[in-house]
Amino acid sequence: MSEYIVRPARSADVVGIRTLLQPLVEKRILLGKDLAVLYGSVQEFVVAEADGELIGCGALHVIWEDLGEVRTLLVSEEWLHHGVGRAIVDRLEENAVGLGLSRLFCLTFEVEFFGRRGYTPIGEQVVDPDVYSQLLRSGDAGVEEFLDLAHVKPNTLGNTRMLKRLN
Repeated sequence: MSEYIVRPARSADVVGIRTLLQPLVEKRILLGKDLAVLYGSVQEFVVAEADGELIGCGALHVIWEDLGEVRTLLVSEEWLHHGVGRAIVDRLEENAVGLGLSRLFCLTFEVEFFGRRGYTPIGEQVVDPDVYSQLLRSGDAGVEEFLDLAHVKPNTLGNTRMLKRLN
């Protein structure tokens, strides 16, 4: 395998991100995202690239003053178990610290992967009631998953809610 780099995503990467995402959407592992949504959030993404080809991606979405979410983390099948996912999460965590975040949330089937990186399963009450009521108005599907709202539960069955406290 050749070397890879992890870098901030560019708008020209959006179609490639969606191409990477599609097989996992079809397997119901990740939620699909429209191109308009991906273009609108391209600044949240980092991508892993080898020989000019996208091999993985992940996004950091700010939820609240001290809280962010690692979302849309994926690595192409042929690059699994080569450190690509770890490198993407490391970059997202660096970005989170740079933004002043102290906690990162993820909703995942990959409990062991995130557990090795210091994420631990959490219950329902992660923010105080005032913040919860304000987050209810966000309209963002990821925030609704974070809040564990009833109408998103069919999309999150089998996932584990995890949290990491950053240094």
